[in-house]
Amino acid sequence: MAIDPPLRHPGIRFPPPLIYVAGFTIGWLIHRQWPLPLSGWSSGNREIFALLFIAVWLVLMLGAFATFLRARTAIIPSRPAATLVTSGPYRFTRNPMYVSLAALYVGISVLFNSWWPLFLLPLVLVVVRYAVIAREERYLNDAFPTQYRAYCQRVRRWL
Repeated sequence: MAIDPPLRHPGIRFPPPLIYVAGFTIGWLIHRQWPLPLSGWSSGNREIFALLFIAVWLVLMLGAFATFLRARTAIIPSRPAATLVTSGPYRFTRNPMYVSLAALYVGISVLFNSWWPLFLLPLVLVVVRYAVIAREERYLNDAFPTQYRAYCQRVRRWL
């Protein structure tokens, strides 16, 4: 029985934000055909809500990027990690970049005043979970077995 060689990188061959872009675009195209606006909100309240989600995206994304830069490890998931990052926003979620993209997705959906992209968000998150996060987790478990298992016990995948 052969032992598999260690993974050199997560094996993700496309930018994960494209999954969010695809989901939103499909939702927006459906909205153009069959409009389903968010109702019951004034334009001002909707904009404030949207801007709060966009601010969450900005804080989480910048925090995650800064943490990766300080650790001098790859941000792009097709490259090998130099170290396991567990500080900054990674203390609260193992995937702050993907959580932040979900927040941005919600914010933009609300700004565009459409339910359709929001209806597709759970599907987007399932695709991210299985097409991206599962590969990243497999790689990190292989690259940093003891550290990564302990980290997974302390920190949740999403929130």
